[in-house]
Amino acid sequence: MILSDNHLHSFFSSDSSTKLEDIANTAIATGLTSICMTDHHDIDFPVDETNPMDFQLDAPSYIEAVHNIANTYKGRLEISTGVELGLMKAVAAKAKAYTSTYDFDFVIGSSHLVNGIDPYNPEYFYDKTEAKGYRLYFEAILDNVTCIKDYDVYGHLDYVVRYGPSKSGNYNFKAYYDIFEAILMQIISDGKGIEINTGGLYKGLTFPHPKIEILKLYKELGGEIITVGSDAHSPNYIGYGFDVAESLLQKCGFRYYCTFKNRKPIFHNL
Repeated sequence: MILSDNHLHSFFSSDSSTKLEDIANTAIATGLTSICMTDHHDIDFPVDETNPMDFQLDAPSYIEAVHNIANTYKGRLEISTGVELGLMKAVAAKAKAYTSTYDFDFVIGSSHLVNGIDPYNPEYFYDKTEAKGYRLYFEAILDNVTCIKDYDVYGHLDYVVRYGPSKSGNYNFKAYYDIFEAILMQIISDGKGIEINTGGLYKGLTFPHPKIEILKLYKELGGEIITVGSDAHSPNYIGYGFDVAESLLQKCGFRYYCTFKNRKPIFHNL
């Protein structure tokens, strides 16, 4: 059974207003034994009228607040300090400096921007086909994992599909097999992992991120490190779809999932 949610956002992220206490209380009520806060930090995220949110994390205040809440709930819920770090090839040096400066337990590396545009913004698909938009996103991930090593797991590998014109209607894994194979081989070679992100289930998709074919390929290539997170920005989605995630892991041959402490994976039996 999955008892830990390792992708959660609070009011320290620009796109959430949730209090840390509400996250902790909901996690306990849901039956979880541990959580990891992973608020957003997207280096050089563009801020303008189309992207009004500034995803710059106040790391010192955030870390202090998470440590304080962890002490408050000690014995009832284990709370770790993480970050969802937006990755782009252009910010590789800044990403390394950031993770070297702060003591996080866990770093999710995520792709939110391709050529300065988040696929969340409809503008991303204005000048390209859906298939081209997907491939450009996956190619950006390959660029990132090739030159950036300052993360523990790569988050929501097919995040872009959430916002495609047909969502998963025209999403065929086989069309991108070559690039996913390269991405996963690099991730495994670097000793990193991936996550099952159940946010896809409440973002209009019928599957968590990534699709089961990607999970199977990761396992076949020798991947072992895998975390599970809801990507919840509000309490009602904490632990969402973890029964689905557990079933997928078992179908792919996994018998465990991971949490992180001091940037090191801890394996838990399902």
